[in-house]
Amino acid sequence: MPRDDHPAPSRTRTAVAAVTAVGCLAVLGVAGWRLTGELVRDPTPGERAAASAAEIAARYRTWPAGRVFPDRLPYTLVGGVAETATRVGIDPGTGCAEAVDPQLSGTLTVRGCRAALRATYLDQLQGLAATVGVVAFPDGNAARDAARWFPADQRGPGLRALPFPGSVVARFGDAARQTSAVRHGGPYVVAATVGYTDGRPAIGARQQQRDPAALGPQLAEGVLRRLTAPKAVRCGTAEWTC
Repeated sequence: MPRDDHPAPSRTRTAVAAVTAVGCLAVLGVAGWRLTGELVRDPTPGERAAASAAEIAARYRTWPAGRVFPDRLPYTLVGGVAETATRVGIDPGTGCAEAVDPQLSGTLTVRGCRAALRATYLDQLQGLAATVGVVAFPDGNAARDAARWFPADQRGPGLRALPFPGSVVARFGDAARQTSAVRHGGPYVVAATVGYTDGRPAIGARQQQRDPAALGPQLAEGVLRRLTAPKAVRCGTAEWTC
């Protein structure tokens, strides 16, 4: 009989399948090894920084309102005496347009304003009222651009006053705003507007009192500092995504 020098087709297919299986197992082994390494390795500095930034950017909605606006904020007026401002109340609304004058609302909208929170404080002698507002944006660039449109050290379209009926600041309306301040950091703009609790109308810039002008920047800075303070990142816990 003639000799057949070629292997049977079934044997060839079996050999190819075996080689393919070995190759697949090798690929899966490498992939599994890499996945295991990803799961057990420590987060990189970049991943920790991103997790920290994400946590700070979410504070306006994850923190209780009383944490965003603490009960008391320290300040020092022109005389150099350290005093404490007391929180009177917090606005339950978070609308961007409602928190500012109409001339400014469009500026916030085009920059992606996510929320605007407001609270009103009373100075220690109960003669000055200050509304502090936190405006949240998608990122630091949007916040920086928006901050340029808020008035600083003067009156102008900006944060609206927040009076509370039946309280000492009941007469602190928009017409009583004397001076303003603005600060920004991370994805936040923190603005303040200050006036007298008796509701007296705004006076000319040349007659501007120094105490209202000194109070606003310090309260805005006090809220912003707490809101943007970095927190230790603990990857692997429910609070963090690293």
